[in-house]
Amino acid sequence: MTSQLNIVILAAGKGTRMYSDLPKVLHPLAGKSLLGHVLDTARSLRPTRLCVVYGYGGAVVPNALAAQDIIWAEQQEQLGTGHAVQQALPHLDPSGMTLVLYGDVPLTRLSTLQRLLEHAGSDKLAVLTAHFADPSGYGRMVRTAGKVTRIVEQKDATEAERAITEINTGIIVAPSAKLSQWLAKLSNNNAQGEYYLTDTIAMAVADGLEIATAHPHHEWEVLGVNSKLQLAQLERIYQRNYAEQLAGTGTHIIDPARLDVRGELICGRDVVIDVNCVFEGRVTLGDRVSIGANCVLKDVTVAQGTKIQPFTHIEDASVGADCRIGPFARIRPGTTLASDAHIGNFVEIKNSQIDSGSKVNHLSYVGDATVGKNVNIGAGTITCNYDGANKHRTIIEDGVFIGSDTQLVAPVTVCKGATIGAGTTLTRNAPAGELTLSRVKQMTISGWQRPTKK
Repeated sequence: MTSQLNIVILAAGKGTRMYSDLPKVLHPLAGKSLLGHVLDTARSLRPTRLCVVYGYGGAVVPNALAAQDIIWAEQQEQLGTGHAVQQALPHLDPSGMTLVLYGDVPLTRLSTLQRLLEHAGSDKLAVLTAHFADPSGYGRMVRTAGKVTRIVEQKDATEAERAITEINTGIIVAPSAKLSQWLAKLSNNNAQGEYYLTDTIAMAVADGLEIATAHPHHEWEVLGVNSKLQLAQLERIYQRNYAEQLAGTGTHIIDPARLDVRGELICGRDVVIDVNCVFEGRVTLGDRVSIGANCVLKDVTVAQGTKIQPFTHIEDASVGADCRIGPFARIRPGTTLASDAHIGNFVEIKNSQIDSGSKVNHLSYVGDATVGKNVNIGAGTITCNYDGANKHRTIIEDGVFIGSDTQLVAPVTVCKGATIGAGTTLTRNAPAGELTLSRVKQMTISGWQRPTKK
């Protein structure tokens, strides 16, 4: 493989069949744009120069994926793949090789591209081809005595040529200097009226250059996205591959067809994941973690032995070992749960630290709070952390017991070992070891009549 490698990614198309104002290459697959997937693979090849050709949407694409290692080349008019690569030429190193990729073909494996580069060496033109049972719509590889002589597009092909099942994926690699010469000779005298990159194959043959081919191991590696349906189909392929990879290293995926990873999921030993779970960003699950059905975890670390019950949502939080969370719990950003914490059904925790052994089991909101060890917070408890302008903190020290239906009006501190009676509205600090409560005197009004409907 040559040490000098240009990579050109064609990403200028509108994607008419997407029926969207968003440029096609920015549509998400597994939580990342289509072009983002291609860029990640391209970077793994360590190119000398990385150039993306953009067009539809103007600066929307460069703004979305701006990076120091990317050279952006604008194709103001979309006049074909050959014309697109021409826009990149002034930015390329004329020595070495140039690899052309596509911003809407997101699943090509690194190993496949490495094999293509190896076939090309330092002086051949190499094409990634595949055999499709139904080659409709693709350019066909025309061979003579087994050797590639040209590529013919579907609309320009004869009946005999349309019967060819070996298709051109569009991904090629060629000597940079030669490619520049061939591109300068392109004509748009064809059914589409476009400048085809594929016409360079016949030019290379005419120049006596050997045409090499390589093939992907899987058909889905070269599938592009031209519609929302195709996007959904590639999403399922990606997710199925990810699930199989996790299962292959010991994670128990209850149903691989019902898993969505939109980022990176790292699992320890004996992790169990039930159906319809979504993992976004970077999620790490320790040994023996169990995730119930229909959970959503985003940028979360969960330590060993923790059980997360169904319908729980956790975002930007850290969960300690042997915790019990849910069902129907919401853990919001900035939250840290220490070991053996229990967060129960219909409980919301936001920007709070819950120490080991503490429990918030039912129908409560704890926000902007520091909760000590072995605290019990009763059902219906609320930390009133917002005064309409500013957030204030509640401190609940070790060993506190808070009765049901309590409001803690921050800033307030409940000192160590205190007990707060049910129904209390706490507006001042509660002393350590004492019972604090606030209630109106219970009354019964004799003879009172409930209103009746008129």
